[in-house]
Amino acid sequence: MRLLNLAVVLLLLTACSQEPPQVSSEQTTETTTSVQLSESERLNQWFEVKYEEQLQLSPMSLTQLGRKDKYDQLNDMSEQGDLEQLAWREATVKELTSNFNYDLLDEDTKVSYNLWNYQYEVAKTMQPYKRRNYILTQMMGAQGQLPNFIINYHNVEEESDLQAYVARLKALGVAINQLMERVSLNADEGVRPPYFAYEGVITESKNLLSGQPFDKDSKQDSALYADFKTELQGLLDSGKIEQARADELLADASVALTTSMQPAYEKLISWFESDLLTLSKEAKGVWSLPDGAAYYDAMLFYRTTTNLSADQIHNIGLQEVARILAEMEKLKTQVEFSGTLQEFFAYIKSDVKDERFYYPNTDEGRQGYLDDSSAYLTAMHEKLPEYFGILPKADLVVKRVEAFREQAGAPQHYSSGTPDGSRPGVYYAHLSDMSMMPKNEMESIAYHEGSPGHHMQISIAQELTGVPTFRKQAFFNSYVEGWALYTETLAKEMGFYQNPYTDFGRLVSEMWRAIRLVVDTGIHSKQWTEQQAIDYFKQNSPISDGAIRAEVRRYFVWPGQATAYKIGMLKIIELREKAKQALGDEFDIRQFHDVILGSGAVPLQVLENMVDSWITSQQQAG
Repeated sequence: MRLLNLAVVLLLLTACSQEPPQVSSEQTTETTTSVQLSESERLNQWFEVKYEEQLQLSPMSLTQLGRKDKYDQLNDMSEQGDLEQLAWREATVKELTSNFNYDLLDEDTKVSYNLWNYQYEVAKTMQPYKRRNYILTQMMGAQGQLPNFIINYHNVEEESDLQAYVARLKALGVAINQLMERVSLNADEGVRPPYFAYEGVITESKNLLSGQPFDKDSKQDSALYADFKTELQGLLDSGKIEQARADELLADASVALTTSMQPAYEKLISWFESDLLTLSKEAKGVWSLPDGAAYYDAMLFYRTTTNLSADQIHNIGLQEVARILAEMEKLKTQVEFSGTLQEFFAYIKSDVKDERFYYPNTDEGRQGYLDDSSAYLTAMHEKLPEYFGILPKADLVVKRVEAFREQAGAPQHYSSGTPDGSRPGVYYAHLSDMSMMPKNEMESIAYHEGSPGHHMQISIAQELTGVPTFRKQAFFNSYVEGWALYTETLAKEMGFYQNPYTDFGRLVSEMWRAIRLVVDTGIHSKQWTEQQAIDYFKQNSPISDGAIRAEVRRYFVWPGQATAYKIGMLKIIELREKAKQALGDEFDIRQFHDVILGSGAVPLQVLENMVDSWITSQQQAG
């Protein structure tokens, strides 16, 4: 079943000469050109209607886009909800293939047609493994992400927005209960994440129940209660509500938190604490799950959008690790360090009080990290027009992760803004332990998470014109993360990393992603233990012990996700070299980058098709 579905998906990714099911055209009296335009326009209108239907199935997506439809709701988190969405998508594909003539579409609309089909085929391929996923884990699990969503995305401008906030606090309890039903179903089939995922979920959930109104004796407010008070005060200060009404709304929020959210989280904590007692302290990859090998193959396909096997990805990783080690040796020599590379790693990690390599573990040090990251991004912003024709309009801010979900050594991440620019993109950093945040690595991370990485790519996608809206919001792991990793190296070409230690940090960042290919496949395909994975990481990088442990544990609970970065980067580099060889002196880096960014996120095979078409058009124009 899986192999059949993957074959269908791969067929959809081939060049536009491949023909999906055909229908006859009734517009026989019009010219070929006018029929093509009419069919493409008709289909693009259909895409807008269907994407709006899709959005209406996800109140949280609407909010993330800056809209207030269904502002008092959260998503349906149940398994049945997922099945209903898959059925909806299947119905749209049947409608698409029976009502539109593929031959009469223009080339870009053919890409949209193929992508709509592709997204359904991937969802169908993954459906048999719906109970193999880890529902709640320490890595951005829904137990923390749902409160984070309310705090960071639910914008309050009017009293009705606060009423919707209260409704969402009530809905939070419902969502957690739905997720716990799925956790229990998975456990009944022998699917449980490792013990450390349990510990992370328990800790984060307890943090969310810490303070008022859950603990009446506490002098601190819980995260959600504090945020609600802040939003409430904003309306009071602007004169949009009276104090009496504010008191009523605050009481409503307190009731929602204590009667809906609290019992749901207490039930969650109780289940995880009880089940934790049955777990081994030896973490195992998904090879140990029912259908584990097939599930991992499917996850690699889903994450990389390629048909590379676990063995192939593992070997690519080994080759990349060896190459980067050689580059690190050169930089070690450049800074005149006389010891071995391992000794150089130890030297960089050894003294966290050395201000060349670390900020002090104080509020001043944390602010220094945020300020210096912002400064790197400001300098990059000035240089972007030399390498890109398409530039983003959206703003970017650098912030510390909220205390209730902050984890020492956890990776920085990006959260996109709204398409209209009303909410900026955010680069988040975990700063609770500055000994895990070396200065020499922060420059490359800033470019990865900010510009020209995630912020630039995602903002440009959201701001595109002339493509269906669903493509502006599409996400393909290998494209998105591959682009961000590519930009770390691109930044060196642009003249950054002037300090050899920050250039070494760039190599550390790339090594990090190369190691992921080896370790992820090692854990899930070759049955590596947690300690084996940690040891391999330590042998080949100077990353802090705490960060390594957090990373390895991430790979255990997100099978295949970490492989997408390097696979995507290598494909972009391959396509760039292909274009340079084909076009010679006519190769234009700005145009190449605009081709990569100018259609939104796509699977890697579609990206290759797009670059090939661009190469051909440039050759014909020349």
